[in-house]
Formats: sequence, C-alpha cells, structure tokens
Amino acid sequence: MEKDYGEYVTFNVTTKDGSEVELALMDEFDFEGKHYVVGALIKDECIQEDGLYIYRSIMEKDGFRVEKISREFEYKRVAEAYMEMEE
Repeated sequence: MEKDYGEYVTFNVTTKDGSEVELALMDEFDFEGKHYVVGALIKDECIQEDGLYIYRSIMEKDGFRVEKISREFEYKRVAEAYMEMEE
C-alpha cells in the first residue's frame, strides 16, 4: 500500500554505498531505556510500506538524529519487541 508522504516527518539515512535515502517516520517507541524510530522508504513522493526499517533515535535540541543498529542480535531483539507491541 502506498501513501503520500506530504504529512509525515522525514529523515535521511546513509546506505552502505554512501548514498542518502529519505524515509518517512511511521512510528516511534522505547525499548530497554532507548528510543527507536520506524521508517519507510519514500519513492516518487509515495511511502513504500512493504518494508520498514528501525533505527535508534537520539533526541537533540532541534529534533532528532538516527543511528543504525549495527549488531544483528540487537536489531532482531528490537524488531521482535516492536512486532509484539503492534499485535
């Protein structure tokens, strides 16, 4: 399902090849004392909801920045916790 991203907060991430990708902020949650955001790819001004990505979020004075969750084990735990919250 695709939605227009015009009313979503967006953020950029850098991919492995060094390019920047814009994601729409779909959700946010706390897990084990840390804050996380869930993003969806934006393509042709539409949100691609067939794949969601989770990043650690660090709140700053003028917004937030995201960090990739680099350890696979940690990412899986956070993703599982998010899926349980969504049930």
